[in-house]
Amino acid sequence: MSKVFYGMSGSDANETQAKLVWYYNNLRGKPSKKKIISRERGYHGCSIVSGSMTGMSFYHDHMDLPLPQIVHTGVPHHYWGRNPGETEREFSTRRGEELDQLIERLGPENVGGFIGEPVLGTGGITPPPEGYWQAIQAVLKKHDVLLIADEVITGFGRTGSMFGSQHYGIEPDLVTIAKGLTSAYFPLSAAIVGEKVYKVMEDGADKVGAFSHGYTYSGHPIGAAAANAVLDIVEKEDLPGNARDVGAFFQAQLQEKFAQLPIVGEVRGVGLMGALEFVADRKNRKRFDPSLKVGARVSKAARDRGLIARAMPHGDILGFAPPLVTTKGEAEEIVALAEGAVRSVMDDLVRDGERI
Repeated sequence: MSKVFYGMSGSDANETQAKLVWYYNNLRGKPSKKKIISRERGYHGCSIVSGSMTGMSFYHDHMDLPLPQIVHTGVPHHYWGRNPGETEREFSTRRGEELDQLIERLGPENVGGFIGEPVLGTGGITPPPEGYWQAIQAVLKKHDVLLIADEVITGFGRTGSMFGSQHYGIEPDLVTIAKGLTSAYFPLSAAIVGEKVYKVMEDGADKVGAFSHGYTYSGHPIGAAAANAVLDIVEKEDLPGNARDVGAFFQAQLQEKFAQLPIVGEVRGVGLMGALEFVADRKNRKRFDPSLKVGARVSKAARDRGLIARAMPHGDILGFAPPLVTTKGEAEEIVALAEGAVRSVMDDLVRDGERI
């Protein structure tokens, strides 16, 4: 990864990535290789192309999205997607086979890119199951498909590694970064371009000229200054290392306090990001009636106790993304406040006659 094209948000950076995929394949004489595959429940923005990449129907409804160039494949979530008795690795192998079959149906000559978050963010804070990225990358290499790693959430330490791609052994051709770049103090994003793609652009420049793309505030000097200040702190204070060490403690605390509660179906996370998924029946993986709004109620109960935790949009899920400077004492406090919130909603459900 050697060249950077700046933008202002993750959405416009992913618009840039789509243009790079199309531009790259045009320059190398493969003009039909244009479809980009995303995943269900992936989040990549809410503009025209990035909103199409996003695998959530409420970003598409009544907006004529997704565009026909964008196709979706299965969500990498073992808990809900597994077949009976299927291990994580078996599930990952199947997801790889499904991707292979999808590309074959579309025609490998028509598929140019694949975009994915190393860890699903808005789609539920869902780390990939064992073997997932190895299975996916093998299929992409087989069919000559560019891999775009959307690191808007996972970039700059969140997983305990500087980038989620490093954490999971992902070798992307293009990388999208934003939020962590300036700690969101100033709008700045970037599409990072690998040598394989850049070499084709460079070789084609004499024929087609410069890459005709940009925004009014691309590479704004205040954004660059903010990013340099933030990244100095990230490196000096080793915030990825703190996310790794405190994150391991945080994950253990989540498991200890929530894994056996009757309304918690799954406790998941990596580094300083985690989620609790609530279900009505743990044994049979049965969801609560949406009208009960269990996730939203837990989120409100947490806020009433002084804890900001997000009710995620796909199911009854409470998501955590503590600051990268979080201490073990603060992680313990976060979990304690969350436990109080969850238990209070459990009590309310019992009083309302719900069987849990």
